Amino acid sequence: MTIHVSPQACPALVLNADFRPLSYFPLSLWSWQDAVKAVFLDRVNIVSEYENAVRSPSFEMRLPSVVSLKEYVRPSRHPAFTRFNVFLRDRFSCQYCGSREDLTFDHVIPRSRGGQTTWDNVVAACSPCNLRKGNKMPKDADMHPFQRPFAPSVNDLQRNGRAFPPNYLHESWMDYLYWDTELEP
Repeated sequence: MTIHVSPQACPALVLNADFRPLSYFPLSLWSWQDAVKAVFLDRVNIVSEYENAVRSPSFEMRLPSVVSLKEYVRPSRHPAFTRFNVFLRDRFSCQYCGSREDLTFDHVIPRSRGGQTTWDNVVAACSPCNLRKGNKMPKDADMHPFQRPFAPSVNDLQRNGRAFPPNYLHESWMDYLYWDTELEP
């Protein structure tokens, strides 16, 4: 018996030409439309397929569940400085108390004291800790981050991302994903 699922529920895992995911967090997924388009443009190889197919009057194609790029894409060496990447670097936890709730980011050296918005001066902080620290220096507030802020490599972010697997993982993807199950998120 074939169970028919909406194509929207059939994203394709995108692998680089070396069969590694383009990214773990967020997981490199394409919609079924983008995957089918890439197949027709001859940009990817189909590695695995879903049972589901898309049809037209003269054509039928099973939806790709895993595709690999035909040309290797060199990963960026320096990740963009974004709020999300700061949270990912800091493993989605406040660097002052460890809370995972209501995260913001905090300037370790406050901007009012000359601190800049850079990897080396920003940490994830929950709202209560951020408010408590205010515009004080860490020693004045007696609040020091668990880890010194740093500019992470792409590998640092990928490693941290593997500690937070998504809620849905199709069985055809498992041979290409390596989750750090021994790491506590």
